[in-house]
Amino acid sequence: MNLRRVSAVTRKEFLHVLRDARSLGMAIAVPLTLLLLFGYALTLDVDHVPMLVWDQSGTPASRELVSRFAGSPYFSLRGGVDNGRDLDRTIDAREVLMVLVIPSDFSRQLAAGREAPVELIVAGMDSNTATIAIGYAVAVADSFSQDQTVRQLRERGLEDVRVPLEVRSRVWFNADLESRNYIVPGLIAVIMMVIAAMLTSLCFAREWERGTMEQLIATPVRGSELILGKLIPYFIIGMLDMLLAVLLGQFLFHVPLRGNVALLFALASIFLLGVLAMGITISIITKAQVVACQLAMTLTFLPSFLLSGFIFAIVNMPRPIQWVTRVVPARYFITILKGIYLKGVGLEILAVDAALLVVFAAVMIALAGWKFKKKLS
Repeated sequence: MNLRRVSAVTRKEFLHVLRDARSLGMAIAVPLTLLLLFGYALTLDVDHVPMLVWDQSGTPASRELVSRFAGSPYFSLRGGVDNGRDLDRTIDAREVLMVLVIPSDFSRQLAAGREAPVELIVAGMDSNTATIAIGYAVAVADSFSQDQTVRQLRERGLEDVRVPLEVRSRVWFNADLESRNYIVPGLIAVIMMVIAAMLTSLCFAREWERGTMEQLIATPVRGSELILGKLIPYFIIGMLDMLLAVLLGQFLFHVPLRGNVALLFALASIFLLGVLAMGITISIITKAQVVACQLAMTLTFLPSFLLSGFIFAIVNMPRPIQWVTRVVPARYFITILKGIYLKGVGLEILAVDAALLVVFAAVMIALAGWKFKKKLS
């Protein structure tokens, strides 16, 4: 391999990117824009759930229960209703997600030491949000019920009454339970895979469409040198995008980076190399920019967004789909990113995922070299 010929191809590709505003914008502006949009807009947090109260009891006990919901950070009390028609209208109009209905005999049942049921009406269009909101509501109701039981026992003369079981939860890795800390690292992998594959998916196809590939074929440049020379500029741009994404995550989104930064960039470079080689392979096979761009988007965005564990947990997918996810390289890189970002682990934990990324990069580079034939066809 002649390094002079490689550097000449690299310089040519760099000049093309710098002179083409669209390519430069795709390389730099698009990843940052996607990170900002998804980082701010995409959230899995369920808090400030809008709710109404229909308090038919109107007693101190019922008001205390309502105050428990009003004082919780997970609920946003939007007032009350006094009839069933208003209750149905507010739910149908999607003004609230849930309504707490307290019956008229609520306080009397509590005072008698009997069960005092309340009704919780939840709009279940979004099943995930509704399920989480119900869990919050049950926790508030259980806390209220527990306090009422202790109070009644003490009123009967049992002063030394204690709760037999007290749960104190301790959250590891994401103590504030911020979904942004979970999303941003995965988002970096998705953006890198999509942008890198799309950039290199155009480089060979562009040469064929513009008629300049014949000139390159006529030169002494070997196929491997041509592939490497075209890969290097986009590798540098991709690592720059990675640096900007890490800086945004650290200083704009305040995502904790607990692991080794050098290890993060080292493994990111392996992933990026494989994705760039994948884009080059697509470009070599298709020889048309439109087809290459569409194929690159299909093979990168959909799998990395849906089948990598970025949003949806792989363990909750059907078993056949779980097997399909094993061929999605973003799955392993997302595991690495979240491990380094949130857990601060190293290669002793991430060795298998790192090895699979190496295999992916090697296969893609070998495939690109095998598919490219330095001849007209």
